[in-house]
Amino acid sequence: MPLTDLACRKAKPREKLYKLSDMGGLQLWVYPNGSRLWRFAYRYRGKQKGLSIGKYPNVTLVQARAERERAKDLLAAGEDPSHVRQVEKLESQFPDDSFETVANEYLEKLRREKRAQATLEKTEWLLDFAKPILGPKRVGDIRPVEVLAVLRAVERRGRYETARRLRSTIGAVCRYAIATARAETDPTTGLQGALTTPTVTPRAAITDAKAFGGLLRAIDGFDGQPMTRIALQLMALLFPRPGELRTAEWREFDFEEAHWTIPAEKTKMRRAHRVPLSSQALSHLNVLKEMTGDGVLLFPSVRSVERPISDNTLNAALRRMGYSKDEATAHGFRASASTLLNESGKWNPDAIERQLGHVEGNDVRRAYARGEHWDERVKMMVWWSEELDRLRAR
Repeated sequence: MPLTDLACRKAKPREKLYKLSDMGGLQLWVYPNGSRLWRFAYRYRGKQKGLSIGKYPNVTLVQARAERERAKDLLAAGEDPSHVRQVEKLESQFPDDSFETVANEYLEKLRREKRAQATLEKTEWLLDFAKPILGPKRVGDIRPVEVLAVLRAVERRGRYETARRLRSTIGAVCRYAIATARAETDPTTGLQGALTTPTVTPRAAITDAKAFGGLLRAIDGFDGQPMTRIALQLMALLFPRPGELRTAEWREFDFEEAHWTIPAEKTKMRRAHRVPLSSQALSHLNVLKEMTGDGVLLFPSVRSVERPISDNTLNAALRRMGYSKDEATAHGFRASASTLLNESGKWNPDAIERQLGHVEGNDVRRAYARGEHWDERVKMMVWWSEELDRLRAR
């Protein structure tokens, strides 16, 4: 027999929990403490389950029946009402679903993951292209043609690589929206073939031994900032990624053990990377320590000791020495070292790759790799420093 509101109001607590049925699976549970709770009993895929609807009288009999009918509709559609309730609860945690809000949350996620500062700045810079148009829109409503319009605007400036990276970044934001229940599809998925493929231009590097010796002499004679000269000398000796050297901190260097440990958050591979320091490298570092050792950074900006020198500082110095962007770049020191070390035939190619901070791409081979070739790398970096002295003296 169906319940009445009067029967619900008059339901008094007893020593033990008891239930009043309203038919169709709706029940009013009356607890010994006087609390009364609506529950819907149902079967889903052969299992007995229950759905909490709310407390009486906050949830009236009419409202409880409406929730029962909604749950029955879900069951008829093949869905579990309890699961749907859980999803709705999760969705309520992310009420704002504008692209700008989701993009900002995605950036905050990258910060929590301790991504490199350069990565964070680049991602934020890319998203600034998208926010004026996509920012106010509900991320789940954004269509591929709207994303394409943003990318086309970037392409019209001739920035094809930027457009390609922007598509990837927008896609990452949309996938984050999918993961947080604010979108169902990624509108960038089908756009890859719609963009102009950029022409890949390798970073210029000097790989001829004699010409590299000439570059070393030019660096030694550089008449600009002494700090910049030392940075270039260390690029030649240690061949790290330029960003790793620019943002290096004194606490990363162990002068007694003669190695530099680059923290994982600063490396491209997100793995801490150790670099052996030869006596030549230590000599340059000791000179630099007299200049900047009182601060945190090895190479602070002239404008603020809390910020490192800019991306362009080292390349600008090379231009000042007469090397065009097609002849030499700061990143090119890595290619120079890789080429000359491999051509020497003295060193295991895996040791050279580890010194470059590369990670073996083959999962099986990486699993069986024996350490980091540290002992060989220490000897190799001593040999490399002596080789640079020989090239410089030619």
